[in-house]
Amino acid sequence: MAGKIVHFEVPSSDADRASAFYSGLFGYEIGKSVMEEFDYRMFQSAEDQGGAIMPSETAGSGLIVYLDTDDIDASVAKVRELGGSAEDKQPVPTHGWFATAKDTEGNSFSLWQADPNAA
Repeated sequence: MAGKIVHFEVPSSDADRASAFYSGLFGYEIGKSVMEEFDYRMFQSAEDQGGAIMPSETAGSGLIVYLDTDDIDASVAKVRELGGSAEDKQPVPTHGWFATAKDTEGNSFSLWQADPNAA
């Protein structure tokens, strides 16, 4: 469904502390980092939704929300047409495409299109 939250990221100054907090609060089973070069700890929050905890210099700035779209190119163009801003799409190889964006009020979000053929 277009616009559905499919993923969110928790920027943290202490990934161990943040993992303990969200695991304790919601019972999330937070795994070890899925990337060798970056501490990115993923979990499922629902059957078709998940998230990740990661160290970040922007800890405390709020969650990063990914909204589902059926056509990321069209959605990027629509964000721009409606007065927001959007970066060009970027691949997450074998998973899909994402693009960071801001609405007309300056709120950040990301668009997500699943695509196992993403390069």
